[in-house]
Amino acid sequence: MSVVAQFADPLAFALVGGGTIVGVVLRTPFRDLARALDSIRTLGRASFTADPLLGHIAAQARIARNHGAMALERSIIADPDIAAALDAVVDGADGARVAYILTHRRRARIERHVAVADVWAGAAELAPAMGMVGTLIGLARMFATMTDPTAIGGAMAIALLATLYGALLANLVFMPIANRLRVAGRSEAFERARIEAPLVALAERELPQSMRSAA
Repeated sequence: MSVVAQFADPLAFALVGGGTIVGVVLRTPFRDLARALDSIRTLGRASFTADPLLGHIAAQARIARNHGAMALERSIIADPDIAAALDAVVDGADGARVAYILTHRRRARIERHVAVADVWAGAAELAPAMGMVGTLIGLARMFATMTDPTAIGGAMAIALLATLYGALLANLVFMPIANRLRVAGRSEAFERARIEAPLVALAERELPQSMRSAA
């Protein structure tokens, strides 16, 4: 029997993994749960940078300068934050309004990132507890089969391996995912703060003359 096979017990893994999944599902809103699962795809991506967005904003500023703010309506904007800010510019919003829109959207994105990371951190919290539950089940099964020596080994394996699986899942899977998502979220929030100044400047430059006089 190989070393890996000695540490493999489907029942213990099912108790820990299944219990953790059930616990996470019960304590997490479905929207956050779906985002947490989708976030796995982002773990291998490079760190977010605002440089491409700044270049796109500069291009939109040239369009507005040459053809007027209304020409921005014909632009296809992939980034939702920039799209919302440019819509406000087209509607005649001033710099303060654009800054408010961007700040609100950035804070909302931070909250979503935090909620997703908390889902994985919650799984890391539940896994050792489910491992302890598996251990108790294994011990109860072992004591119930004391008269059958052939069954004691299997029950003891469940008791020991459940604790091992809980510790491994928590510290080598769930918590690293949560930490990486937190780091990525902080990095994106910092980078996205860079797009506020040029968009506010664009709004102020394209503010209608009548609104400038009123201000």
